[in-house]
Amino acid sequence: MKYLVISDIHGVLEYSSKIDNIVLKEKPDKIILLGDLYTHSSTTYMDTVNILNKYSDIILCTKGNCDNDVDITLSNFTFNDYIVLTINNKKFFFTHGHLYDIYSIPNDIDVFIYGHLHTNFIKNINNKLCINTGSLSLPRNNTKNSYITIDNNYITIKDIDSNIIDSVEY
Repeated sequence: MKYLVISDIHGVLEYSSKIDNIVLKEKPDKIILLGDLYTHSSTTYMDTVNILNKYSDIILCTKGNCDNDVDITLSNFTFNDYIVLTINNKKFFFTHGHLYDIYSIPNDIDVFIYGHLHTNFIKNINNKLCINTGSLSLPRNNTKNSYITIDNNYITIKDIDSNIIDSVEY
């Protein structure tokens, strides 16, 4: 099973419009969204809603600190505080990053994946693999626009053009 993990789109159509190409290239079985999907101040807000709703049957989603009741109502998928999945016998914990972060990692997991910081990285903290997706639209700290794939025992951070930034075997 292949997973595509995206965070912090913030309704920026320039980048949310690339999701169709990313899905076409990556061919994920599931898409995990880690929150902060839309922005109400944008005139293209509904364009991002429509792009994501096309994939509602394969989306798992966590709620970000900028997501609100209107976002939840317009989305054809459920928002959760976190998602726990067992992938290849490893327990993964997915969240946005404002409720749980590298300073509050649940004890009984192997891999912790979150967004919120808009800065992608792979770290080992207290024998747990900790990965930040970065932001698809608004990267910080000189990182690139990015997303993650989980496939064949590898977690890979990729840029918006699907070039590998970093990868780790889990």
